[in-house]
Amino acid sequence: MDNTYYQALAWHETLELHELVAFQSIGLMKLKMGLRKGIQDPTLQRIYLITIQDLEMNLNELLQFYEYAPHPGQYSEYRTDDSFLAGDLLGFAKTAVRNYGVAITETATPALRKILKKQLNKAIDCHARIFSYMYNKGLYPSYNLNKLLHSDITLANKAISM
Repeated sequence: MDNTYYQALAWHETLELHELVAFQSIGLMKLKMGLRKGIQDPTLQRIYLITIQDLEMNLNELLQFYEYAPHPGQYSEYRTDDSFLAGDLLGFAKTAVRNYGVAITETATPALRKILKKQLNKAIDCHARIFSYMYNKGLYPSYNLNKLLHSDITLANKAISM
């Protein structure tokens, strides 16, 4: 890793790094679980294997930047079971909000735009519900960057080692 241009990551890029690592870690775990269930089609199985390899490489590359995050802190165990499912729903909700935002910018038909705005608001409400659940249960320490980043490292390493 070339650190010629920085000595520490900025807060905003650290948070984006967190989002990428958490999203890809959960995706990697789901792909590995899906592969273990026995994909029958050899082409689909090959696609899964390539995607798994790519995600593992992505995570290993991104994890190198964690040492440059502002104020690294103490480690804690990462969530499992219901909290894993909650994290998956949170990722889904974030992606839905982003996808609706992009779709609305491509919409020319007023009736479709109206529906997309309504559904965007539902996606925002879904995100708020699952975020509040996770935050209140201590599963998403969004105001503690050190815990958040350590959780990412733990999750990524768990996903890679599956």
